[in-house]
Amino acid sequence: MTGESHTKGFDHVTLGRYEEPGLAFIKTLEELGMEVVWYPNHMAQKYFPETVEELKEFDVVVLSDITSNTLLLDPDMMFGCRIHGNRLEAIKEYVRQGGGFVMIGGYMSFAGINCCARYNMTPLRDVIPVKIMNYDDRMDTPEGVSPEIVNPDHPILKGVKGPWPRYLGYNYVEEKENTDILVKIRDSVGLACAPFGNGRAVATAFDALPHWALQEVLEWECYRPLWKNIMEWAAGNI
Repeated sequence: MTGESHTKGFDHVTLGRYEEPGLAFIKTLEELGMEVVWYPNHMAQKYFPETVEELKEFDVVVLSDITSNTLLLDPDMMFGCRIHGNRLEAIKEYVRQGGGFVMIGGYMSFAGINCCARYNMTPLRDVIPVKIMNYDDRMDTPEGVSPEIVNPDHPILKGVKGPWPRYLGYNYVEEKENTDILVKIRDSVGLACAPFGNGRAVATAFDALPHWALQEVLEWECYRPLWKNIMEWAAGNI
């Protein structure tokens, strides 16, 4: 949901509209041969799976621009005062038992704007293969910034070569022990991966779509191979 405030002299009006910017990324994954079940934020709050058994229907769970509160605070629990499953604990156990997990950067990922995503205060801090800050971690770069490959031999980067296109920002995250750092963005980890239990986890500090991902990112010849490799590696297929 997008809201806008317009002031025209004496008069003021607030406008709102519903958008689904994630559809472009969903379409990319589907064109790569993947079956995708997508929960927009307002749907995820109510319908995102609560149990390991439900999550096992999927090879990979992807979180992008969704705060931990959205997954923790089911409306039935918040306003009906009823016990519900902890979705973040379920994701953690799902990965431990062999599932795949990917967190994609954005204003509502990792720590997020005003630290409202706050994943470092949740069970997923053990799963996500980077250290998450306890403060607003957004690094907006209006001049554009290009990630740099530091581990070109990893399977995730097969067929992916530089120079990398520019982004308008990223989440600042730090290296965690026993992880593979594949890409850096200035002084931040850009792309990292690691096993967790019997499963695998990937973190990208850059976004998959605008506004941080410029049009040149979407048109980059390696955009599709990169995301295919990320999903395939997380699923344990490469």
